[in-house]
Amino acid sequence: MTSEKNTLLSLASLLFSPVTNPRHQPSAPRAPARQNERMLCSRDPLDRPTRVVIAGVSGVGKSTLARRISDALSLPYTEIDGLYHGAGWVPRPEFLVDVELFTREPAWITEWQYRDARPLLSARADTLVWLDLPSPVAVTRVVRRTISRSRTRLELWNGNTEPGIWHALVNREGIIRWALAHQRTYRRTVPIAAREHPHLQVVGLRSQRGVEAWLAGPLAVS
Repeated sequence: MTSEKNTLLSLASLLFSPVTNPRHQPSAPRAPARQNERMLCSRDPLDRPTRVVIAGVSGVGKSTLARRISDALSLPYTEIDGLYHGAGWVPRPEFLVDVELFTREPAWITEWQYRDARPLLSARADTLVWLDLPSPVAVTRVVRRTISRSRTRLELWNGNTEPGIWHALVNREGIIRWALAHQRTYRRTVPIAAREHPHLQVVGLRSQRGVEAWLAGPLAVS
């Protein structure tokens, strides 16, 4: 089992590293944690959040962090993937209606996912937490998660199960390719959301150590 994991992780690194794979351009330099005056870091004081969205690519721990914040602040958590995916991975036609309904509530937390839903989520949230962890961290986590889900045939949403590790590794729509393709996208869309929604307090967390410091510090005392 350990040998198989190591082999798959090595394969993921070789196939999808933006540096070693000639099909990818080198990654843009990572921007400073405070990309503008309104971007908070793990040490900055925080107004107590009540309506929260968590941004980041697959594998960075959005759902895990959402649950931890939900427990810490007693915020109802809605996993947005469960609203989006219908049986057979077909998008549910009621998705945006469901998002509109739960975001009417005075308190909630969810992931900042899906292009059509993000404008509404940004407009109604008071806090956006951006998990901008390094690509190797995200890839390693998503590979391990995919292996676990594939082996156990864990039901995810509405009867769907993980397509499998090889789909994640080589399919153009596989979760690993998606994660790597969209990492730089968040570095563009999060600052845009901050500018377009000045009411949002935007927190940028760039490491797991930063996540833990923020949970134990600014969030805990907010």
